[in-house]
Amino acid sequence: MEPNSVQEIRYCSECGQPTPADELARFGEHMVCPNCKNSYAQKLREGVSPNLAAAGGFRYAGFWIRFLAYIIDAIILGVMNSVVNMIFFGSLMTAMREQAANPAEMLSFMGTMGLVSLAGMAVGCCYEALFIAKMGATPGKMALSLKVVRGNGGPVDLGRAFGRYFAKILSGIILLIGYIMAGFDSQKRALHDMICDTRVIKREN
Repeated sequence: MEPNSVQEIRYCSECGQPTPADELARFGEHMVCPNCKNSYAQKLREGVSPNLAAAGGFRYAGFWIRFLAYIIDAIILGVMNSVVNMIFFGSLMTAMREQAANPAEMLSFMGTMGLVSLAGMAVGCCYEALFIAKMGATPGKMALSLKVVRGNGGPVDLGRAFGRYFAKILSGIILLIGYIMAGFDSQKRALHDMICDTRVIKREN
């Protein structure tokens, strides 16, 4: 570079960071800096519109459509948990009913119930986290053309998807207020979305 030359500075379409023009990657009309390039390319593969992400123009999913998606997922999970309980705890459940009438066996009864609850939580956690990380949505959300994304429109990684599942528990135990918040937030975020920096949006057709 000549001493008196001035390097052209442009702005990343994603983060707005000023970057030398020759370091920006071009995606159609958009110029993206090296830090944003991989996540931007992933958004294109995931089917999230970069134009919407850049403009903050997502169509956010409201409370009721998310509630319907939750009902669909709850039905699917209920069937899955029933199958898991029959396979792994079938004999224990039978013995548990007999033990429940005997105070001396109450501790064993409570232990078995604890195992069943933990198994149900593990199934629910893996169901939600794996679907969101790999597909961008649970089956209930996919049925209603919804998608879970990061605040910038990027995909949700597996660790964040697991964290979001446990944050949903927090949304539920405070009298469901964490869920109800989605009906009042400008971006339709529930408490767990705020904690994990996620949004539930409507897929583009």
